[in-house]
Amino acid sequence: MAENIEQENSTEETTRPTPVKSNNKTGFYYSFLTLVLLLCLIQIGFGAILNISKTISYRAKISTLTKIRDEAENQNQELKQDIKMFSSMSSLEGIARNNLKMAGEDEVLILINNNQQQNNSKKKKFKHKKNKKKK
Repeated sequence: MAENIEQENSTEETTRPTPVKSNNKTGFYYSFLTLVLLLCLIQIGFGAILNISKTISYRAKISTLTKIRDEAENQNQELKQDIKMFSSMSSLEGIARNNLKMAGEDEVLILINNNQQQNNSKKKKFKHKKNKKKK
């Protein structure tokens, strides 16, 4: 009987190292899964940062485009008012008289030119010539 007990003890000793090997395998699996999870977390964080930066840039673009749109709408309203104002005969006649120097059928147009303005525009530009010394 003693021999049986010793044989059982010897077989238990030989079977004990196998759980240590399985512990090594599970430890490896746990460390591998930890690395995979860390990589996934890094990827999620990187994606979140990219999405946040894109939303910030898109909001800036939207605000500039709305400003441009509002300015264009204001300019459009001003142009519509100008069209209404210039379509009347009295405003067209005023533009023709003031800007185009036109006169009506029974009117005589007199233009007065200032001599000072003409003299300033017609000033001669002299080039200075160097005097050559004669030997």
